[in-house]
Amino acid sequence: MARRRTIRSEMYKGARLLGNIQAAEAGPLSYGKRVVRRKVYAKTNGKLSKTLRSFGL
Repeated sequence: MARRRTIRSEMYKGARLLGNIQAAEAGPLSYGKRVVRRKVYAKTNGKLSKTLRSFGL
């Protein structure tokens, strides 16, 4: 059985897609910046999470 998606997750997904579309409409440079920003956030969030776990938080 497939998992039910929450309204919140669907709204966040829609916002992500809309942001991607708007960046793509603004041109390849804007879209590229968005892609890089998302990768950087993913890395820094991972490192912060690992650090907090090491302190037991």
